[in-house]
Amino acid sequence: TGIVALIVTLQPILTNIFAGYMLNENVSFNQWVGVLMGFLGAVLVIGFDVGKSLPLEGIFSTIIALLAITISTVWQKKVSNDIPLAVNNMYQAVGAVLFHLIIIFFIFEKPFIDINIQFLLAMGHQVFLVSLGAFSILMFLIKENSASKTISLFFLIPIVTASMAWIFLNEDLTMIDLIGFILASIGVFIATKK
Repeated sequence: TGIVALIVTLQPILTNIFAGYMLNENVSFNQWVGVLMGFLGAVLVIGFDVGKSLPLEGIFSTIIALLAITISTVWQKKVSNDIPLAVNNMYQAVGAVLFHLIIIFFIFEKPFIDINIQFLLAMGHQVFLVSLGAFSILMFLIKENSASKTISLFFLIPIVTASMAWIFLNEDLTMIDLIGFILASIGVFIATKK
């Protein structure tokens, strides 16, 4: 729902706070201005119509996800400089497999996998595009840049998502969306410029 997107959009703000504290990164005033503009732009794109309700468990899970991705980003920056990208990706994959195996075997009574073409296509997408592609790019950017600057790029996600929905799903783009695009883009530019 929209509220989940809004909660997760707080990640660059938390990353700036943690990066300053845990990595001794100097988060400049301009970066803070850029991050706040990016957040405001993302909020405009996501919208204020965030749905009727979200169960407390959903909000709690979203906050845990927000903290997990924020802390893991900062931790990744802290330890990734000495680890090759391929090895780093392998550690991420092993950790994800172990986590999900624990959930599968301790929560579900009779775990099963229905192997069909949809499953294989979905797994192929997750393995190749997300795990090998997107995670590799993210880890490379974290390794080469500051954590706070890299994560500021996340404000572009609502822009790309809304643009794809407009192109492929014929969803409407409003003037508020376009203002959000501009604000978020300027914010990311300010937050990431050298």
